[in-house]
Amino acid sequence: MLYTPAFAALFLANLLLVASFASFFLFPLFITGHGGSNQDIGIIMGIFALASALSRPWISEMIDRIGRKRSFTIGCTIMTILPLTYLMLQGSLSDYYITLLLIRIIHGIGLAICFTSIFTFIVDLIPVGRLNEGIGMFGTSGLIGMAIGPMIAEPILHNFGFSTFFLTAAGFAATALLLQLPVKDQHHLQPSAQPKSPSFFALLKTRKQTICGGLALLFGFGLAATGNFIAPFAQARELSYISLYYVAYSCAAVGVRFIAGKMADRVGENQIIPWGLALAAGGLLLVPLVQGNLLLLTVGFVFGIGHGLLFPALNAMAVRDEPYAVRGKVTGIFTGGIDSGIFCGALVLGMVGEVAGFTALFICAGLIVLSGLYLFRLKPTYN
Repeated sequence: MLYTPAFAALFLANLLLVASFASFFLFPLFITGHGGSNQDIGIIMGIFALASALSRPWISEMIDRIGRKRSFTIGCTIMTILPLTYLMLQGSLSDYYITLLLIRIIHGIGLAICFTSIFTFIVDLIPVGRLNEGIGMFGTSGLIGMAIGPMIAEPILHNFGFSTFFLTAAGFAATALLLQLPVKDQHHLQPSAQPKSPSFFALLKTRKQTICGGLALLFGFGLAATGNFIAPFAQARELSYISLYYVAYSCAAVGVRFIAGKMADRVGENQIIPWGLALAAGGLLLVPLVQGNLLLLTVGFVFGIGHGLLFPALNAMAVRDEPYAVRGKVTGIFTGGIDSGIFCGALVLGMVGEVAGFTALFICAGLIVLSGLYLFRLKPTYN
């Protein structure tokens, strides 16, 4: 059975954790409001993603060693406490710059623990024959949380200020912490009973995981393009409804999973991944043609379908047929690849945009995602 009470509890917990994280999309307003520049925004926001990506190897080892439940509880606790530490930051940004960077690093590590452990945890609960469906439907919790977090946090920020904003982010995570407490990690073995398993880097060197991690990294470049550069692009084109892109993107990414998950389990993720790569790349390559709101909505819809197909299929490809003892590391390679792609993509595409403009930026992003079709052909046959 797929949709169990444990699945529902982890679904809601992940939704709220992502809502807590997504609330901080508004954190640049805090930075600029305390004397920071655009460069400061890039450094302070970027170090969060960098810490999340670089911590994946030891986090993955920890999840396989102490279990998914304990790791997730630790991550939820960090995500609950860290927003409260921002309350200490008063006055000019220069007065606490280093302290803020340290807070952002720990906050990023907490999110990495949560994401890696919960996606490993949910794979343990999903029947093998419904892996794509289960991962896809569970992933909608994150997409919903991405929308709900800023939607709730923004009016709270405007009406009550940053102190209440930080308390709200902590409240989201605290509720997630409580929701996951009854869920049992029934599969976890005691350390003495666990079979010896390869290390994170030994797994990363295998052909399958190198390709899975590489595809995740290329996908991360696409996410960096949409997450960081669509809004300024639309503003430069004087489009009045920038949010149309994200509404279409989210609706498509969620909606396609109601169909694609079961289909992928029937035909195999090998048949789905090329379509996901092509559609995500196509959405990016169409962006330079946008001159009006209708086409902006269309490209958001196309990229959203690509995202909705690609994320669960890549995740299923990474974990399929892998033993319990290494699933945490495998999930760490996959999620860490996405985080690394988002971080590197923001830097590389930002430089491309600075030198050659938005058209070159989105063409570059689209071609990078499209190159995944070649990498995918190199995969070993495993299902």
